[in-house]
Amino acid sequence: MDALKQNFPVRLHWDGVLTVRNAKRHLPFSFTVPTGATHLSLHFACTPAAAQGLDNMLTLSLFDPRGFRGARHRGGAQHDVAISAHSATPGYLPGPLPAGDWIVQIDTHRILPGAPLHYTLEVEIRAADESLSAPVASSGRPGAVVRRAAGWYRGDLHSHTDHSDAGARTVTQLIEAAKDAALDFLFLTDHNTTSPLAEIDAFAGPDLLTAGGMELTTFWGHALVLGTRQWQDWRFRPGEGAITRLAEEVYARGELFIMAHPGSVGDPTCTGCAWRFGEMMPGAARIVEIWNGPWAGDSNNPLTLACYYDWLNQGHRLVATAGSDTHSNADYAAGPGFNVVYAEELSEAALLRAIAAGHLYLSSGPRLTLTAAEQDGTRRMMGDTVAQAATVTVQWAQCPPGARLNVLANGQLLHQQATDETNRFTCTLSPSAANWLIAEVRTADGVLLAITNPLFFA
Repeated sequence: MDALKQNFPVRLHWDGVLTVRNAKRHLPFSFTVPTGATHLSLHFACTPAAAQGLDNMLTLSLFDPRGFRGARHRGGAQHDVAISAHSATPGYLPGPLPAGDWIVQIDTHRILPGAPLHYTLEVEIRAADESLSAPVASSGRPGAVVRRAAGWYRGDLHSHTDHSDAGARTVTQLIEAAKDAALDFLFLTDHNTTSPLAEIDAFAGPDLLTAGGMELTTFWGHALVLGTRQWQDWRFRPGEGAITRLAEEVYARGELFIMAHPGSVGDPTCTGCAWRFGEMMPGAARIVEIWNGPWAGDSNNPLTLACYYDWLNQGHRLVATAGSDTHSNADYAAGPGFNVVYAEELSEAALLRAIAAGHLYLSSGPRLTLTAAEQDGTRRMMGDTVAQAATVTVQWAQCPPGARLNVLANGQLLHQQATDETNRFTCTLSPSAANWLIAEVRTADGVLLAITNPLFFA
């Protein structure tokens, strides 16, 4: 070991110049980790930090000989990373440093026109002098069943921590915010990394189900993969078919692929946030996040909802979801939409199955359900298909004064009333009358408060 230590530290340095032509690229830098290495550090810096009134945005991804080793999707003109067997900068994975060829990759999400961008990238590899204890094994329980009863469960499918771009907000602080909001479940979906999932799995308990995921944060659109514990390679371009193959693989595993905030403002204000995969409009997508953050926020939720209704009219049977996209503990107080899911039990697997079936409504407060009783007594709920004439029932509660109920058939207004007049609406419909039916609750000035998933008609 002493002879090996004579080879340490290993220091490597690269520098260069990038222009707007290098935007939306993956720039790999290869290096070799010698046997006996125990500590790895990266330092990246670029200047100018901003141009045209916006920050340039470049991030790092790291790969060891076995695959993904971490990424931290966040802004800033300087990135520092430290990894050892027992600890790592948030976004990266601790563990032994296998000898062999590694790659550190600069992901150029945004390089603005103007002065050339100068960067430096440094790698340092060391061998520790002190003996180290074994890392503590994760106590995570991704298969935990929190409650063994069928019912309505309310939670968030889209959240972030300091493992990506949520500032200094830790996993523990996110958990505290979810409990303060009285959520039943929480999926953690940091950008382009799975590093916090072992930690959040350890928090599963009787008062909150914690679940795994990742937000694919590509240069041309974002998507959630829920139920995964494995890193998903997001480095693909529109027109290649890779995103379609990935979505189909995700669904085949029983996980969920959700098109995230597709109507969001895109480049250059929010680089990559707008959906630009023409082959998935909606293509192989089965689930669309129609409500991101507060309804009247900056994600263009009304545009996404209009697009969703158009896709339904084209014959696509799509599930609608909401996501707070929380990046701070104050976000839950801003009134985002949450998902209220009817599941056979409160477990990750049961939630994934229920969401895939469309058995949920989205709400910032009101309760809202849509059901149907067919002539033969068969009962249907949101997401189901009605095959014969049926009595449709909409029920609601906890609506603010002045709120109104809209019932839409094929996107056209079928019924409207004030929610304080009663708490129930019924009508009889046959499959020939509509292809799909949805109920909304809105404020008097049109802000969406709750929306069901569709009932479909054969």
